Amino acid sequence: MDVFDELLRGVRGKGAVFGRSVLWPPWSLRFTDGAYLTLCLPMRGAGWIVPEGGEPLRLAFGEAAIVRGPAPFTFTDDPAGGTGAEVREVHWDADTAPAPELAAVPDLGSELEGPTVLLAAAYDVQAQVPQRLLRALPPALVVPDEDDCAPLRDYVVAQIGGARPGHQIVLDRLLDWMLVCTLRDWFDRPEAEPPGWYGALGDEVAGPALRAMHEDPAHPWTTAELAARAGVSRTTLSKRFTELVGDGPVAYLTEWRMTLAADLLTRPELTVAAVARRVGYADAFGFSAAFKRLRGESPSAYRQEATATGRAPGRAAPAG
Repeated sequence: MDVFDELLRGVRGKGAVFGRSVLWPPWSLRFTDGAYLTLCLPMRGAGWIVPEGGEPLRLAFGEAAIVRGPAPFTFTDDPAGGTGAEVREVHWDADTAPAPELAAVPDLGSELEGPTVLLAAAYDVQAQVPQRLLRALPPALVVPDEDDCAPLRDYVVAQIGGARPGHQIVLDRLLDWMLVCTLRDWFDRPEAEPPGWYGALGDEVAGPALRAMHEDPAHPWTTAELAARAGVSRTTLSKRFTELVGDGPVAYLTEWRMTLAADLLTRPELTVAAVARRVGYADAFGFSAAFKRLRGESPSAYRQEATATGRAPGRAAPAG
């Protein structure tokens, strides 16, 4: 399994948290919903993304922006705030309807003729696996529609104005596709700082070992076996893998297993012993010791906190 695919597998949008706003100057939207990712696509016109405490980024038609939360951010026609615009707050909740100015998007009709039209999608990413990817992102990023992303914009607009059965599901998946394409294009840009594992995927030594661990994390991998996958010696693999990823193969595998385990522990039907087996531990004791060493608390304590809050623990803003 491709590592990038796996990290994004649980990131899915829902119609309840998609919306659009037709904006006439002066305007300023402040997003306070606490989403971990927000995808912003101007359908017409341009504006400025202003992340909390960050530098403004120009966002125009033909570009896509991703803002990393959960801190608030603003989309405005004047980042200096000199237009006198009334700030409208946008707060989406996956369990309720969107805010009125960002109502569901079954039909825009002639409103696309407004000077600025923003389509936005909020993603409340609670799982630990995709948060590994979020930690590699800046507070906000802007990417031109290039390569795979370019043809999607016109199709998104066509779906917004449609009324065919299942049109909301189609729109959901199109925006998911836009999110993935935007992230992939960002990591390929010179100003991006992709995580070590991203660059290692294409390496002829570290890549095969990395993919093997993600394809079967429960397998009792040894450095020798992983080296055989890459066709090199154990010393060569360890040196190259550590140079690119920042950890040796065994340390990386342990951390990845604990990330998977953190998400599995939020499933009440799985016992701690069952979670241990799924991530490659023969007994719950060894698994619990490894989990506590890396996560700072026992699997049972982690599960209790997740159950009590309804969310995975550690919902603070990801590090840059």
